[in-house]
Amino acid sequence: MSLHPDDPEDMERRMRFVFALRSSGVLDQDVLKAMEAVPREAFLEGIFRDRAHEDTPLPIACGQTISQPSVVGKMTQALALDRRCKVLEIGTGSGYQAAILSRLARRVYSIERHKDLARAAWRALEKLGCSNVIVVHGDGALGLPEQAPFDRILLTCAAEDPPKLLLDQLRPGGIMVLPVGQSATVQTLLKITKTETGLEYADLGAVRFVPLVEGVASEVSR
Repeated sequence: MSLHPDDPEDMERRMRFVFALRSSGVLDQDVLKAMEAVPREAFLEGIFRDRAHEDTPLPIACGQTISQPSVVGKMTQALALDRRCKVLEIGTGSGYQAAILSRLARRVYSIERHKDLARAAWRALEKLGCSNVIVVHGDGALGLPEQAPFDRILLTCAAEDPPKLLLDQLRPGGIMVLPVGQSATVQTLLKITKTETGLEYADLGAVRFVPLVEGVASEVSR
């Protein structure tokens, strides 16, 4: 995984990267190909770019983090995407997750409450040619009702409970994947399938994410 794929050292890093994903349970071939193709370092700055291949969360601007690749892979795999899907992502962050989604879905709408992060993510995605991603600076807790219904919804921030407002924007037969639990030490990754008769839940294991915060962040743009 690298911006310089022909470098032997980078090729070895990519192999280790994919092996780590497989070892963590990411086995979907389309997801693995997408994650191998998207250079994580394109979404990192400074000294952290050299650690892009590590399976660990890393700091980004505005006090946020870029999720560890194995978690990104598990969440993406759980969405069961195809090229017809219209996806809503809550919490753009660096834009890395949106870049992965862009290779697997028809259209991705991603909401970020921090204006600086939204702008930086948009620039990074544009450089990689992710033309089917639209980054919106706004309140992710509200979703995007004007673009609903969505085939898939992904939250990269933890809610106390699955938000009804967002579930209402999920079409029947659609899938939502999100962390649930506001404690920094006890969160559960859930897969929710919306059926004609109700909601079906699947527990995907323990995770740790920043909390879902309502509203738009107050900050001075750089």
